[in-house]
Amino acid sequence: MMPNWSQLPEELLNLISKNLDNCFDVIHARSVCRSWRSAFPFPSCLLSLRYYLPTFAKFPSLSKDLCTLKKIQVFLFRVRNPAAVAASISEYFLGGIDQDNSNDHMELPSPLQCSVKVKIPQSDPILVNMLDYQILPLGYRYIMIGWDPESLATGYAGLAFLPLNKNGGEEFIVLLGYCNHLLVLKSAEMRWTRVKKTSIASCKGLVTFRGRFYVTFLNGDIYIFDPYSLEQTLLMPSQPLRSSKYLIPTGNDELFLVEKFNPFPEADILDFNRFTCRVSKLDEEAGIWVEVTDLGDRVLFIGHFGNICCSAKELPNGCGVSGNSILFTNEPGNVTFAYKYGVHTGRAEDELNIWRFSREIRVMIVNTFPVVTLRLERQAENLCLDNLCLNT
Repeated sequence: MMPNWSQLPEELLNLISKNLDNCFDVIHARSVCRSWRSAFPFPSCLLSLRYYLPTFAKFPSLSKDLCTLKKIQVFLFRVRNPAAVAASISEYFLGGIDQDNSNDHMELPSPLQCSVKVKIPQSDPILVNMLDYQILPLGYRYIMIGWDPESLATGYAGLAFLPLNKNGGEEFIVLLGYCNHLLVLKSAEMRWTRVKKTSIASCKGLVTFRGRFYVTFLNGDIYIFDPYSLEQTLLMPSQPLRSSKYLIPTGNDELFLVEKFNPFPEADILDFNRFTCRVSKLDEEAGIWVEVTDLGDRVLFIGHFGNICCSAKELPNGCGVSGNSILFTNEPGNVTFAYKYGVHTGRAEDELNIWRFSREIRVMIVNTFPVVTLRLERQAENLCLDNLCLNT
């Protein structure tokens, strides 16, 4: 006879709840029965934290309008059995899960499974069975919604959020790139002011790491901003390159700098397949970047939805994403390849001691909004191995 798990004593349910470190494991547990649902609160990390801030669309003019700063957890979703999934792209979409649809998960008929209602813009809501996906949490990102519909035309470059926690309070600070300016807002004042930036170029990207802001600019400058004084410290690589620079924090453990450049700038034809990368890691104590050739089991995703890091150890063998690699999701066209170190190209003029395209696996960028959908194909067999959805 099948055991009746709903009859477990409450003290055992409490012990189980303390050992569930993945929020979707909690959702699965809540789908067992009504008593388990009442014993396991909905994961707080899936309840979006919101702040209502004054809009900056007409800065420097003051505005009574509001915009919303929203905190969302980022996940990597992998279909467990892609061969059993229809070829339609929509079957690989998975929308953001927050307080707007936190009540849309439900128990399904026997066997009990957890499903989440997914709403994609300009489409009808669909139910997705979470047991069909392998889910990896990849940290958080902050987005601004309901502010300026012409953000691409006005040069919105993103934002970064830091809690200040003065005297145990809930104060925070937001640094934002907009219209060639850096704007800052402190919760104690609730108004945007312009930061006098040292770099003459426009802001390109912002991240936070160990309680400080790190900002990249279009001319390649990298500055550290102190959140309290807003003092700025230049943090350039030891050998500056004419390159696109990307910062990727791995939580509070490490901060990586990826520089993508053309090794043959004098060439008449721009060949994106010949681009290479240099990867460095921040030595915070010394205040310098240290070049690295091995990322361990990490995969760095760069492009749409920000720059994030994933541990390949958590993905099963043969999934198509291997450690010690970099994947750009914003390459021209819809086909790309992962960057790896020391790739043999067969050309004598190509340096080995550098990061460049690995042709082993081709990556099709099927979709970039509202999620990034990647289809990985092993070149040797021309066989689709997997589908990944990078989602906020």
